[in-house]
Amino acid sequence: MAFFRIFCLVVLSSFTLLSQQHNPIVWTASYKALSASEGEITILGTIQTGWHTYSQRPTEAGPISTIIKFTPSGNYELIGPAEEIDVKEEYDKAFEAKLFVFSNKAEFKQKIKIKAKLVIPISIEFVCCNENMCLPPKTVELSVLTQ
Repeated sequence: MAFFRIFCLVVLSSFTLLSQQHNPIVWTASYKALSASEGEITILGTIQTGWHTYSQRPTEAGPISTIIKFTPSGNYELIGPAEEIDVKEEYDKAFEAKLFVFSNKAEFKQKIKIKAKLVIPISIEFVCCNENMCLPPKTVELSVLTQ
C-alpha cells in the first residue's frame, strides 16, 4: 500500500512539473516611436509548431479569447483597440466551430499617445491549444519603455 501511494505521488508530481514547464508561446513586447507624441507597441507571441492561441474576439463556442491589458497611467493613452495581425479564421475540431486563431506567431499592435518617457506594464491572458488538448489559461506580464 505504501509503495502505491509513493508511486501515485511521484506520477502526480511529474504531471504537475511537466504542465508548469510546458510553455508553447513565448511573448515579447517592443515600442516604436511614430512621432514625438505617438508610438506603437508591438506584442509578439512566438508559437511552437502544432500549437495555437485565440484572437481577442469573444466567441460563444468556448475558448477563452486573448486579453491584452495596459496598466492605466496619466502619462499615456491608448489610441483605439489593439490591432491583430494575420489572424486566421479556421475550423477548430475541439470546439466544433470556426474561430479566429494564431499559429506560429500571434502579433498585436497598439497605438498610443504619450506625454513623457515611461515604462508601460502589459498583461496578456491567453489559452494555448493543440489538436489534443488545451493548457490552462495563463497570464504573462511584460513591459515596454517609451522613448
